[in-house]
Amino acid sequence: MNKLVNDRLTAKPIDAATVILLRQAPDNSDIQTLLLCRGKSRTVMNNAWVFPGGKVDATDFEHTSAIENQLARGAAEMLNEPELDNHSACALFSAACRETREETDVALPPSALQTWSRWITPNEPSMMKKRFDARFFIATMPEGQTATHDGQEATDSQWCSPSQALRQYAENTLVLAAPQIMTLIALTRYNNVDDALESAHNTPSYHIRPQVIKTDQSRTLIYPGDADHPESEKKMPGPTRLIWKDTHFEPPQGLEQFYRRH
Repeated sequence: MNKLVNDRLTAKPIDAATVILLRQAPDNSDIQTLLLCRGKSRTVMNNAWVFPGGKVDATDFEHTSAIENQLARGAAEMLNEPELDNHSACALFSAACRETREETDVALPPSALQTWSRWITPNEPSMMKKRFDARFFIATMPEGQTATHDGQEATDSQWCSPSQALRQYAENTLVLAAPQIMTLIALTRYNNVDDALESAHNTPSYHIRPQVIKTDQSRTLIYPGDADHPESEKKMPGPTRLIWKDTHFEPPQGLEQFYRRH
């Protein structure tokens, strides 16, 4: 159970897995990613648009040996978490595939996943009441399959380019959480799915521990590389801070920074 100590959540973050499904736009002009709406009745990510995913459960540990045999490298190595035991690492791959199948009816083998990033929720209760340690994977939408939403975990779905999603967020027609915002910003670097997958394959998964700066007027999320973050090395494309203004987060340079290629 989460406890507050000096206004901080102390519970261990919940392990979770998320899949960024990509496809080429029908006119081949850009990449598109699948976003799901979590609906209005949820206590976590209420009404937000997210990538498919969810927390690791007990069933994800049942077939880890088979998953290990399907991966070209060790699961912990792929996750850039050498301290993680392989049983737990393979369970994250299992959760990613299982949640994607449950929420979108898309079947992915573990071998289709490339690791992308790791996001650990701040222990600041003004951000979320639950903390997650979420590993983000990236995968190509399989040919011959159709993605949908299950009507329970997800109440709606859409394919859109990263720039389109960010524009909808800026126009207050789409609710996004900060990890999704920063991931979409990173994806604006690519207009070809193969380039995005190759980059993920060749680049170690980056680990992000956002920090929160609060004032009476606003709150700011800061990321590695920001002058106020304890990690001085920048780890991902895009701004090193997002500032809450009125109804959404935006970079210090303004919303237009969302739309340029990074």
